[in-house]
Amino acid sequence: MSRYAETFRDLEVYLLAMECALEIHELCKTFPPEERYSLCEQMRRSSRSVCSNIAEAWRKRRYKAAFISKLSDSEGEAAETQCWLDFALHMEYIKKDVWQKLDNRYEQILGQLVKMINTADKWSISK
Repeated sequence: MSRYAETFRDLEVYLLAMECALEIHELCKTFPPEERYSLCEQMRRSSRSVCSNIAEAWRKRRYKAAFISKLSDSEGEAAETQCWLDFALHMEYIKKDVWQKLDNRYEQILGQLVKMINTADKWSISK
């Protein structure tokens, strides 16, 4: 988050969240058929919501409370994705190293979101 961002697509946190969502999409293709419409859809939905809430937050920078609210929503979706990944690990649909890599990345995403929330004034734009 150190360089200047002109759009949400320039944010490191958005790029990392997008990378994770795409990886989860591909990972779900290996799950058993009975999980494709339950666990997979939950994982895909929450991981995509991390990205979409960051994009929405970016457009709401004019209003600090709305900006923080959308980042908080993104934070919640990232934690939800971690929960679904825990289920996938315990059900042995993913290996421990895959889980660890994704969990570490979501911890990084969460840290960046918290930093943005804590420095919301820095991200504000004039009305």
